[in-house]
Amino acid sequence: MRHWRALAVLGTAQFLMVLDTSVMNVSISRLVDDFDTEVTAIQAVITLYALVMAAFMIIGGRLGDILGRRRVFLGGLAVYATGSAITAVAPTLWVLVLGWSVIEGLGAALVLPAMAALVAESYRGRDRAVAYGVVGGLAGAGIAVGPLLGGWVTTYLTWRLVFAGEVVVVLAVLLLRGAITESPGARTRPRLDGVGAVLSAAGLALGVLGVLQSGTWGWVQPRNPPFTVLGFAPTLFVIGAGVAVLAAFRRWERRRDERGDDPLVHLSLLRRPALRSGLMSLVSQNLILLGLFFTIPLYLQVVQGFDAFETGLRLLPVSATMLVTSLGAARLGRLAGPRRVVRLALLTVTASVVWLLATIDPVIDDAQFAGAMALLGVGMGLFASQLGNVVQSSAEENERSEAGGLQYTAQNLGSALGTALIGSLLIGSLAQAFTSHVEDDARLSQEARQQVGVALEAGVTFVPTDQVRAAATRAGLPPEEVDAVTDSYASAQLDGLKAAILATGGITLASFLVTPHLPGPAPGRPRPGGQDAAGRRRP
Repeated sequence: MRHWRALAVLGTAQFLMVLDTSVMNVSISRLVDDFDTEVTAIQAVITLYALVMAAFMIIGGRLGDILGRRRVFLGGLAVYATGSAITAVAPTLWVLVLGWSVIEGLGAALVLPAMAALVAESYRGRDRAVAYGVVGGLAGAGIAVGPLLGGWVTTYLTWRLVFAGEVVVVLAVLLLRGAITESPGARTRPRLDGVGAVLSAAGLALGVLGVLQSGTWGWVQPRNPPFTVLGFAPTLFVIGAGVAVLAAFRRWERRRDERGDDPLVHLSLLRRPALRSGLMSLVSQNLILLGLFFTIPLYLQVVQGFDAFETGLRLLPVSATMLVTSLGAARLGRLAGPRRVVRLALLTVTASVVWLLATIDPVIDDAQFAGAMALLGVGMGLFASQLGNVVQSSAEENERSEAGGLQYTAQNLGSALGTALIGSLLIGSLAQAFTSHVEDDARLSQEARQQVGVALEAGVTFVPTDQVRAAATRAGLPPEEVDAVTDSYASAQLDGLKAAILATGGITLASFLVTPHLPGPAPGRPRPGGQDAAGRRRP
């Protein structure tokens, strides 16, 4: 048991990082009420949390090399606990953003790369595959416990208690820090590449910001932007600026490498096929999962009217099957190879999306919904059991922190894009469908259609139909037209939800394109062409 004590401590950190994201997703409606804001504002808070992690994860990994992984892991936990404490007492939305999105995000960016490197350093061979299966299982446990625990606490007490509890758990982990050991560093400590750090963070931030705001600003035709560029919405220009900054980051890193200076990340790592494929698969996995976990709670809470606890109960099947599958599929990866397991995961997730689309109706069929959720959990569990080990096994011992930084950058970039992209598609599809339904409803007069059009130009958000009915009544519409507007919005909600879920299905199918270079059966067996199963050159 002592052999696995370090894993228990390190895995608890992984559990915490996942827990509060799932709590936030299931508490969206309560957060909207508590902070007197809109769904899109909470979407921005959730996206910013993942974005901060993605932007600073490579830097966090590098700091592990410079200061020591154990020290950075423990320091990151202290930062994370500080953010949790601020979140627990946040009086306004901006304090919530500071505590959760920024400070907790920075703490996680320090903790996770160091955690991945310490797991890889502590275990070898089959034990390492088991360890990463357990870490994936604990991530599944966080997703499992989050909706249920967060839903119960949010409904009957307050969501703030979850974050207060995280502070207690972090203190317990810090008391058990003696279980975590690190090999003496014989390697030369690198220096932090400050310019590369700024360029990487700025490029990622601009790219995700553009995607996040696309629902508000519009993609091409301006909808409600703070400014326009040559008469067009700024969205594509902001995304383009992010791409340009990342291109400058790539050139800067290559130049530092050629001069013999320490780069923020060695770009040669990304030329390893297995590692590159593993990272892209991680982006896909988290984009799909977080996109669905943003969309589905809206269906359950806003359309169906369930409270946070009832929502958590209905998400329990995906959480439970993800936990069980991720713990049990590590051995399957050793037998069949990660490539086949990940492709099986993609097929399973695609089937679950198709099943889920069939259940999105005004009246929920609990049995069908539970089946779709359970199948989704199986697919995500298959993902979680493989990808961490693929990435870390593609790196050398002195590259663990760097690989961990890339691993969690990919993971959180996918999470940020999932919430931002799928959320913006949902709002955009809602607006388009609402416009179409209003135009086609014969019960509405031309004046009523114009009033709805003016309201849509000011921006549309995902709200309960009762709020739409109240707004139509305040606008002075007769009862028949109030009913017509409300019915049109209700139909548009379902259309928007289905469009968002369908988009995740398309992303799932497209993800097959990134799997060819994942390791095949019997990782470690020498392969033709001078590469091992992880894609590294054999000596």
